[in-house]
Amino acid sequence: MALHIPTIAVIEGAALGGGLEMALSCDIRICGEDAVLGLPETGLAIIPGALSDYEVLHLFRAGGTQRLPRLVGKSVAKELIFTGRKIGGRDALSMGLVNHCVPAGEARLKALEIARDINQKGPLAIKMAKQAIDEGLEIDMASALSLEEDCYEQLLNTKDRLEGLAAFAEKRKPRYIGE
Repeated sequence: MALHIPTIAVIEGAALGGGLEMALSCDIRICGEDAVLGLPETGLAIIPGALSDYEVLHLFRAGGTQRLPRLVGKSVAKELIFTGRKIGGRDALSMGLVNHCVPAGEARLKALEIARDINQKGPLAIKMAKQAIDEGLEIDMASALSLEEDCYEQLLNTKDRLEGLAAFAEKRKPRYIGE
């Protein structure tokens, strides 16, 4: 998703086909142990990502054949897509498909915990970190390092950076305002 804020997917139960593809588009994925994940489209003689008939104003692009290999590697992604195999939460965690696998029914709580942690950080820094990571992965390393430097420099003269430094020196929690 092309949002400037972090996105967290909560997966409880089944996330198959488009449901998993939506989760793949998020920055962080959390599932319950009883979750079932998969891209079964080849069993219907189509491929993941072919949701153009269902896209609404291009707010979401499926992208299963593109996002899955970037998370789990080409070989694992090919096996999952070619076979349409469904996997459980623990397997999803071990292959890097999800960030956390928690007891069934607790994925939402874990997502809220992570969201609260992120919310304590400088919002402009989070935005720049997300931009550097997302855009940096699409370009060569030298360009990505320049992008990272540009993102860093954009933060140097912000009120939030000064607040962060002051809070650190005064041993208190910072109060960021997003400026």
